[in-house]
Amino acid sequence: MEYAVLTGIVLVAGIMLALVAQWRDWRPSLLVAVLVGVVVRVLLLFTAADDAWQPVDYVESFKPAGVAILNGQDPVLASEGGWHFLPMIPYVYGILLWTGLPWEYAGRLVTVVADIALIPLVAKLAGGPRATLRALQYALSPLALLVASIHGQVEPVALVFGVAAFVVARGPGSPHRAGMTTDVVARVRHGMTAYGWRASLQRIAGPGGMLARALRPGPDDRAHLKRAALAGLLMGLALSAKSWPIWLVPGMLLLLPNLRARIAALFATGAVPLFFLVTLPVFAGTSFSQIPEVIDTIRDIRPIVGEWGWTPHLTGGDWALIPWAAKLGTYLIYACVLGCIWAWRRADPIDMTTAILLAFMVVTPRLGAQYLLWFMPFLIARPTRFAWPAIIGVSFWAAYGYLYMTQFDVNTWWELHSYWSRASIVLLPILALAMPWARRVATGPLDGLAADVTGRPRVTSAA
Repeated sequence: MEYAVLTGIVLVAGIMLALVAQWRDWRPSLLVAVLVGVVVRVLLLFTAADDAWQPVDYVESFKPAGVAILNGQDPVLASEGGWHFLPMIPYVYGILLWTGLPWEYAGRLVTVVADIALIPLVAKLAGGPRATLRALQYALSPLALLVASIHGQVEPVALVFGVAAFVVARGPGSPHRAGMTTDVVARVRHGMTAYGWRASLQRIAGPGGMLARALRPGPDDRAHLKRAALAGLLMGLALSAKSWPIWLVPGMLLLLPNLRARIAALFATGAVPLFFLVTLPVFAGTSFSQIPEVIDTIRDIRPIVGEWGWTPHLTGGDWALIPWAAKLGTYLIYACVLGCIWAWRRADPIDMTTAILLAFMVVTPRLGAQYLLWFMPFLIARPTRFAWPAIIGVSFWAAYGYLYMTQFDVNTWWELHSYWSRASIVLLPILALAMPWARRVATGPLDGLAADVTGRPRVTSAA
């Protein structure tokens, strides 16, 4: 990489400025935060596009997907399986390539614009008096700069829609769901104890029962359903960019006010990916008989391990196809997600989501450096005690791979990779500590934006 020194200076300066802003409690205007984000991202976009080194997947996977759309072909099948997602992003790639914009700029333009849009959304997510501080800190996030401006990975696109879904679902002055899950569980347990299983099921699912009352329209039902539908559409767009935002869905649903709204949001979330799937015969020349093959290709995740965490110690730091390790890691992810949902069931849904994403990073058997961006907007918006050690740690690890290892030939790269991938295990306890352990029970609205379900004011700190 020819611009590694310049890029490194920008990243270090950004993290130092973010830490000083935290120490001095700077609260710039949102416009300033966005302008800072625009300047550093555009600078790195131009240097990365001008560089002789380009990421392998950016050239061999992303570009062929856009070219396939430009040629009226299926981006999944025509690019020999290099694109494993729905065609939403390739449609944008194809449009930009059609304008004649060189690929080195076109592909990164998508991710840079999305990452800039994330800056004010992080402020919305944070809320309260430090909202613009959090926006500035995300604007200077080294990992965001690397993923959006250097790698051109589409994580920022998935995140911009996912975070927007959270903001919409919460709404202005939206009641917090803290304690609702526990209250419902307590009522169900009481009913089962007092009336027995059969009578309890009747009270829950029978006519006039808890479920029927939950589905009954309320005075503000139309407004709630509109908000839920919009949040679901945004989450559906996130899932159409990549598949991992499925882990954001529980938090979004818990931010909605009632069961009817959650059902509407789920319906809208599922409708958007289905829409992009059925557009393939129209815009990509895919025959209807090929749709099952496209779905199978999208679902196919090769069990490549050895990049991060515990699996490199099974492979000597190299990539390897180890199905049992991938399967074990997948089961660990499911177990941890369910455990986080239970442990943070009375927490703010944003904190629950942060816990889920960090737990994923701790136990996952496979990872690309861009995965580490998943939790970044949530952790920066609502930092924990170990948030900045985690942010700095993963940023340094990723920057070493992006900037230093790319200076060498293939053989030297693989040798460095064996040490780099195994060293990532040091970050796992830091990520675990960065989970919002102290906020498993919400005691107040998100930075003063809401009241709890009883109407009592609540106070939390996101400092």
